[in-house]
Amino acid sequence: MPRPTAAQLAYGSFTVIFSTLAMLLLSQTNSGLGIAVIACAALALGVLVSLTVPQPKTRTRTVAQAAPQTAAPAVPQRQRVPVSVRRETVSAAASSASAEPVRERSTP
Repeated sequence: MPRPTAAQLAYGSFTVIFSTLAMLLLSQTNSGLGIAVIACAALALGVLVSLTVPQPKTRTRTVAQAAPQTAAPAVPQRQRVPVSVRRETVSAAASSASAEPVRERSTP
């Protein structure tokens, strides 16, 4: 059984409170039995009102949505590069870095 929504709780509570007050004022009862009957009737009316409040629409999944998606992943995967290409890239970067002269800061 699904949990009641906030609207169902609010409508049911207000119905119980206001119907109890209205029936007590209109009946002008003084006996404990009369008050108990009115309280039970108000509670039953509140439950009835809360059950008849329309439920929020739930999204239904179609067959296409339920199937796993085979689209490309959101994060691109790293491309595999052969080791020989990586070594050449590293050695080329090292040789170009060593070709530039080192400049040291001069102290004032």
